[in-house]
Amino acid sequence: MFRVTGNLSAVSSPAAASFSAALRLSVSHTLALSSPPSHPRSFSTFSRSLLGRHISSLRPRIPSMYPIRLSGFSPLKPRASFSSESSSPSREILVQHVLVKEGDSELFAELQKRILDGEDMSDLAAEYSICPSKKEGGILGWVKLGQMVPEFEEAAFKAEPNDVVRCKTQFGWHLLQVLSEREPVKDIQVEELHSKMQDPVFMEEAQLIDVREPDEIATASLPGFQVFPLRQFGTWAPDITSKLNPEKDTFVLCKVGGRSLQVANWLQSQGFKSVYNVAGGIQAYSLKVDPSIPTY
Repeated sequence: MFRVTGNLSAVSSPAAASFSAALRLSVSHTLALSSPPSHPRSFSTFSRSLLGRHISSLRPRIPSMYPIRLSGFSPLKPRASFSSESSSPSREILVQHVLVKEGDSELFAELQKRILDGEDMSDLAAEYSICPSKKEGGILGWVKLGQMVPEFEEAAFKAEPNDVVRCKTQFGWHLLQVLSEREPVKDIQVEELHSKMQDPVFMEEAQLIDVREPDEIATASLPGFQVFPLRQFGTWAPDITSKLNPEKDTFVLCKVGGRSLQVANWLQSQGFKSVYNVAGGIQAYSLKVDPSIPTY
């Protein structure tokens, strides 16, 4: 069985907030399973934000085909080593960090060396970090621009994936690593979906999935949608790529758009190339497109 938890509110004024609030992202719609999934991809991105039990109990090291690189570790300066590439405003990154007090330069240097020698940042964060995220192995989750204090945000969004960089904020010295990156799931309005559904080619090629429960679908449904009930996630998720083609456009529907967004984000994390969340769900479709579809 699984449970669906709510979302943490985003920090409105990071500079004035405590570091535990200022550095913590708004984690949206977490799916927590009673047991971790067996799919090997799940621990690379999704398990740290959408799937899995508490990360402190799992804390798998994220595999990478590239070696860890340390950037900006010459004499201590309150800046990270940055790349010149600008960040997309909609880009989201999965961030892990270790935070030590400003005066703990010896500890900071030691942690740098231990990471360079191959030690897992999750273990070091759990033991040494003064940020409450230490309970999750230093994982701050998926963040986007505007959710963190400026110095940390600048370092994180200019860092290359798998590089470990450093920065200094009002809270102390950070060693941070961008574990993964993604573009947010795209919304599609019900009017546009309806227009597309009039095209037989679209109905044949697109993957339409409804994540509502069977009793809901018995009340109201749209033609062409396959049913993947969210409450049965554990039964269909492990072999989803045998049921759906990650290369095809995939459209996810629920009642009002919340559950479908959870599943759409998860599908994207599993390598699905083009995933759309039906904004407003079947409720909006009934109100804006086809009033003959019952609301409930």
